[in-house]
Amino acid sequence: MNSLRSTLVLAALSATFAGTAAGHDGGHHGGIATGPGRLVKAPFDIVHTRISTAGNLAIFHMAVSGKAGASRPAKSGQRAGSSVFSYVWPTSLDPAVVGFEAKAGILAFAVTAHPDFDDTPLFDENGDGKPDNDGGVWHSHWVVLQADAACGADALKVVDIPAGAKPRLPKTWPGLPILIDSPGWAPTFRGASVEVRVPFDDIGIVQAGRFDGVTAALRVNASVHEPLLCVVDVFKVASGDLSLPGKVDH
Repeated sequence: MNSLRSTLVLAALSATFAGTAAGHDGGHHGGIATGPGRLVKAPFDIVHTRISTAGNLAIFHMAVSGKAGASRPAKSGQRAGSSVFSYVWPTSLDPAVVGFEAKAGILAFAVTAHPDFDDTPLFDENGDGKPDNDGGVWHSHWVVLQADAACGADALKVVDIPAGAKPRLPKTWPGLPILIDSPGWAPTFRGASVEVRVPFDDIGIVQAGRFDGVTAALRVNASVHEPLLCVVDVFKVASGDLSLPGKVDH
């Protein structure tokens, strides 16, 4: 966690934003409120991050200073070297909660867009009858993160699955050799906010957790295990130090 935290702190400082403590919400209820960032692009300039619950649903919410979802990566024409833009909620939850191996890394919920490849083979997000051509449509994932110097000093990756390994994986794992799940929970964008409603069998586990908010770009590497998916640009960290100060509202 220390190397992960240092990466995100440096990115947050370079964005020169003024953060506020959780609880001082600047007009938003609960969660983590954050001052606008002078150098952060408005669609990724986090001003409020929240996880709340209603019945068996966990509601992941993020608001930015501009229009959420307005910016997506340019299509490059090939998967290797292509970009992924993301809204991310790192959590204190054990990856086993959603079907990965226990203690495999940092479990995060993410809303992503990447027009050069599709990683939701069970779902047809754009409604054209083809489930393999809609990676550019905003969609959701669970991912497990770890720091890896192969991505850069103190940089992060989505955890790779070594060749021949057979780890525990969620039923909706999309077949990529990384710890990623494609559960099909559709994000809703309204003006400055993005929100996703995620059902849980045991909502109490979520209610006991902590969280943070991050906006970032990732890059797909040409070689499968170099690693495959690296975080290459952190736009903003809600707390400023990835201390996971957010308490789930319930």
